[in-house]
Amino acid sequence: MRPAVDYSNLIDRETWAFIDRVNSFYPPEAIDWPIEKNRTIYNGMSREFHAGHPAGVAAETTALEADGRSIPVRIYHREAADERAVILYLHGGGFVLGDLESHDDICAELCAGTGFTAVSIDYRLAPEHTGTAAFDDAMAGLQWVSERFGRPIVLVGESAGASVAASLSHNSRRKHWAPGGQILIYPSLGGDLTKPSMSRHAEAPLLSAKDVAFYRTIRTGGQETGSDPRFEALADSDFSDLPPTVIFTAECDPLASEGPLYAGLIEAAGGKACSIEEKGLPHGYLRGRRMARRAGESFARIISATAALGRGEWPY
Repeated sequence: MRPAVDYSNLIDRETWAFIDRVNSFYPPEAIDWPIEKNRTIYNGMSREFHAGHPAGVAAETTALEADGRSIPVRIYHREAADERAVILYLHGGGFVLGDLESHDDICAELCAGTGFTAVSIDYRLAPEHTGTAAFDDAMAGLQWVSERFGRPIVLVGESAGASVAASLSHNSRRKHWAPGGQILIYPSLGGDLTKPSMSRHAEAPLLSAKDVAFYRTIRTGGQETGSDPRFEALADSDFSDLPPTVIFTAECDPLASEGPLYAGLIEAAGGKACSIEEKGLPHGYLRGRRMARRAGESFARIISATAALGRGEWPY
């Protein structure tokens, strides 16, 4: 099948160089490989892109206990930290891949750029843990961060992690430990597979419509989730009382339609939401922030948005 979009013109050379580098470590056909092999090469790719920690950022790995299980967490501190907020970061990886190491440098740079302490949660992955396992771990993390730091929380989620972040917001609202803001980066929110971006970008680089369907199925174990917002925020019927939300979508992404749809539902319910489309970028572009100018500029906007929500500001 030929792509519905001519990506050779839409995507610039720097971004293509990033895409080619990702594919050299983690090729598109990896999705059909056994899970352990898939994780091994994904983790290897993550190490190749790791940019280290900015000066002045220290990291501490510990664990929280919840319902008899130990959940690894990593805490990032900056010298002269801004104590007005704390970041809770949820990594991407389709609910199958990723851990504290795979997105370590991104968390460290968020800490450095905002001044806020950041906490990353190593939630359980499918297919070993299906159903609400990722959500349950993240919810335990949200309550733990609230109790430990006693500051407003800004949720920052990427891809699958953005799905979990939005679900946390829906299921914690009106509680004293509810997040004060959320940043969703190319999120998977549960929009149906007939949305415009799903067909227009069905064969997009780095994430195809086939990949999206695979990750959703493996997370749920093939079970119907109905209208349960613990799985997907767009399954909810109530979008009121959600925290101020900034969404960053990638133009060349089957999931691109979900951001503006979700933002519109929040606004219609009286909330604050903004969806920003990053032109010429594919899903997963944060790893390319040091290779491609567009990706780097988007990451700078993400840091600025996170800092603004943490300060209680709404510049949109």
